[in-house]
Amino acid sequence: MSEQEKRDNTAASKESAGSEKKAKAPKKKEKKPNPVLRWFKDLRGELKKVTWPSLKDTLKNVGIVILCVLIVGIFIWVFDFLARAVIEALLNLFG
Repeated sequence: MSEQEKRDNTAASKESAGSEKKAKAPKKKEKKPNPVLRWFKDLRGELKKVTWPSLKDTLKNVGIVILCVLIVGIFIWVFDFLARAVIEALLNLFG
């Protein structure tokens, strides 16, 4: 093959490659989904992955929380009662 034929083949292959690129170029613009709708779609997907507790587990946890709140409330009430008694005793002693 002569040098001229090689150049002609190279030029022809470049033109065909360029026409392939041009054929691929006119793609339609893809619409971006609305961010709010995408957020709700993602939220729905995440909620499907959640392992929800049974009624028995939920009632047990609610009972534990109520018990802890009562215990802390009693400690605060006792501390408040003792602090008030100590302050009144000091005021009566020095007042």
